[in-house]
Amino acid sequence: MKKTYYLFNPGHLERKDNTLKFTPVEEDGNGLPQEGQARYLPVENISDLYVFGSLTAKSSLYNFLGQNDIAVHFFDYYENYTGSFMPKDSLLSGRMLLAQTAHYQDKKQRVVIARKFIEGAAFNMVKNLKYYDKRGRDMEPLVDTIEGYASSIPAVTGVDELMGLEGNIRQVYYDAFELIINDFTMGNRTKQPPNNEVNALISFGNMMCYSQCLRAIHQTQLNPTISYLHTPGERRYSLALDVAEIFKPILVDRVIFKVLNKKEIQKKHFDTKLNRCLLNEQGKKIFVKAFEERLTETIKHRTLNRDVSYKQLMKLECYKLSKHLLGMEEYKPFKMWW
Repeated sequence: MKKTYYLFNPGHLERKDNTLKFTPVEEDGNGLPQEGQARYLPVENISDLYVFGSLTAKSSLYNFLGQNDIAVHFFDYYENYTGSFMPKDSLLSGRMLLAQTAHYQDKKQRVVIARKFIEGAAFNMVKNLKYYDKRGRDMEPLVDTIEGYASSIPAVTGVDELMGLEGNIRQVYYDAFELIINDFTMGNRTKQPPNNEVNALISFGNMMCYSQCLRAIHQTQLNPTISYLHTPGERRYSLALDVAEIFKPILVDRVIFKVLNKKEIQKKHFDTKLNRCLLNEQGKKIFVKAFEERLTETIKHRTLNRDVSYKQLMKLECYKLSKHLLGMEEYKPFKMWW
């Protein structure tokens, strides 16, 4: 299986025969740039590159990456996702594009799909809370509240109303973080910028999940700019936001609980400046390692009757949505059953 590589340091990326050569660049004691030891990455083993530091590369390098189906995702200094280089769409389908557009323009069909995303997200949030309820955390009142909200999803007829319901569900869910996480407090959810450690982890993890979903969409015939829960907008792949709703509780939140409660990430792994809290480089590496481990975990798929990784589940989710759009099979969101 191909791997994802993470480039935390600034540096140069270039082609070297049939490999990628990455040369990190750091400042010396006088503040002057100094090249470090180069790393060589075999292209046949790479699926994606995540770039967290400044990167210099020639256009010929991106031609090479495109030919080898390697995507590059960029994040700025503040850990915000800024964009992706995606290989040429080899699976473009006019039929699928028309079907996606028709389901978006038809308000009834759009809200049917949007409901499914919230339904799957709420179910997986509740699964997380029940997991910790069995381990001595009193989650029952919060579970009852979320299930009460979720029971009203089928009656919602507008996307705006559905987004409001999703906000209520997520607020109750985030209240549970105070009971799950041992040594940190979350307080209110803050995004731009995150104001404490837990919010910093949620923002960073959500961006990781979003880019993983974007890559999964790109490997199908779906167009990532046409979405159903989130409103399509300029310069964003809003369908990835839709799909990520289902997987954030499974991937991001469970990783956050693990790295904090096992003290893998501690106070020293954050930088706090001007009411902004961000993971430092060491903290990012720890979180990314735990996130990758989660992505490669496998479960026994009940329909396929074989082991499937969480990363593959994202792609399967896109296939299920494709079948719904083409009128082949009703879309049912992924729900944890264990």
